[in-house]
Amino acid sequence: MFKDITLGQYYPTGSVIHQLDPRTKINFTLAYIILLFVVNNPVGYLIAIGMLALVIVLSKIPFVYIARGLKPLIFIIVLTFILNMFMTPGQVLWHWKVLHITREGLKLSIFMALRLTLLVAGTSIMTLATSPMDLTDGMEAGMSVIPGLKRVAHDLAMMMSIALRFIPTLMEETDKIMKAQKARGADFETGNLIDRAKALIPILVPLFVSAFRRADELATAMEARCYRGGNGRTRMYVLTYTKRDAVAYLVLAAMAAAMIGSRFIQYPWPFPFG
Repeated sequence: MFKDITLGQYYPTGSVIHQLDPRTKINFTLAYIILLFVVNNPVGYLIAIGMLALVIVLSKIPFVYIARGLKPLIFIIVLTFILNMFMTPGQVLWHWKVLHITREGLKLSIFMALRLTLLVAGTSIMTLATSPMDLTDGMEAGMSVIPGLKRVAHDLAMMMSIALRFIPTLMEETDKIMKAQKARGADFETGNLIDRAKALIPILVPLFVSAFRRADELATAMEARCYRGGNGRTRMYVLTYTKRDAVAYLVLAAMAAAMIGSRFIQYPWPFPFG
């Protein structure tokens, strides 16, 4: 399962998406996430799906690789779908004893499942198409324009970048610890929920020890290189916008207008979305 987590990993392909300024990719992703909570009909979601598909094609990142990152969240997506389908009041389409499916519940469950899927896939594209260093510079530049965050923008960006960088490392470490414990006879798959939770203790203890050790080694390495934060710090590559970024912002504006405008469109969709 842990090898399927792609968040925080970088997949270089040299595509036009990879060559965009990191600030453009961060702003595009934030706008995309906000717009996903704005749309409330199939037209808006079709636009969101089409835009995500276009970005995936332009990034040259294999779709199978992106879909693999959704596997750990399948349980959450299915659970969200079921809860919304059976617990939303409205016009009843089917019922059996205490269970009932409503027209509004079916619509909401499909939209919520789509929203979660698009959120995870859209966010994964940003990290897969942006190197950790560029991501740090982009986040720092973005937070520097927010009042009250300019003084700590570098520190916050560095912490978030390090956290993303170590997600794959910790997942790999967890996988190794689980295999080592299974080789010693540990059982993580049988028993009730409490027994399974207790069985995770032999994993969590060495994992926390390893995480603290890595954090201490990283701090020592940064101090040895005279790291003192962002005060007076220069960069080898200065972030600059290009024509590609201007085109990306135009596409973002068009997408935002289309998704917001879709809320006011009367569309002849068949049952149960009519």
